Amino acid sequence: MPHHIVVEKLCSCAKKHALEQLVTCNDRDDAYDQAVEIATKCNEMFCGKHGFNVEEVNEHYVISVETGGFEEVCEL
Repeated sequence: MPHHIVVEKLCSCAKKHALEQLVTCNDRDDAYDQAVEIATKCNEMFCGKHGFNVEEVNEHYVISVETGGFEEVCEL
């Protein structure tokens, strides 16, 4: 069963860095690891106006985008 990583919305930094909005993985653990890696990179590399966090939704992972920066990436 495929597991998807979906970026909730693409801010200007995400567009500038050509961040993919949908990534598909065959393994759930791999999808989670990649989602955390993507969110962490976004939090470290982007301008800081938004924070990125990982949420599990029906065995898929959504990278949420919040205004106002971040504290740390969620560990589910």
